[in-house]
Amino acid sequence: MRQLKYLALSNIVLFMEYGKLVAVTGLPGLFELVSSKADGGIVRSLDDKSTKFVSTRIHQFSHLESIEVYTIRENVNLIDVFLAMEKSSLSLPDEKNAKSIQQYFEQVFPDMDNERVYDSDRKKMVKWFSFLKKHAIPLVLSESGDVDGEPQS
Repeated sequence: MRQLKYLALSNIVLFMEYGKLVAVTGLPGLFELVSSKADGGIVRSLDDKSTKFVSTRIHQFSHLESIEVYTIRENVNLIDVFLAMEKSSLSLPDEKNAKSIQQYFEQVFPDMDNERVYDSDRKKMVKWFSFLKKHAIPLVLSESGDVDGEPQS
């Protein structure tokens, strides 16, 4: 059974799952993919809870579940990095200081390939992890591997 996070807003209850979270190019923050269509998707901002249609003509969607991180061995799923960050006793670095972020990841996830993972990518990982913790979203992959709400065949 999937672990769900319940957040009550007025009379609305939202279910937040890691498997439904997406990053959208050109838009700050993370979003829950509510519904997808051929020409875009309906997303809900997890920051201000607003819902809007986002066109794939202008934006690209990246499911957090499908993002891989380069390592000196085999690539790993982003959630593996997040889990290492969660286990670490180190405090998160300042998001604006690229050097402290790199030093943080050298200690928390030493296998990360620093030549192929850019500073901007590490910065996003810190921001996204902070966001997930702030909203108490459990770091659990979906059981069936579905990322858009429909089972894969």
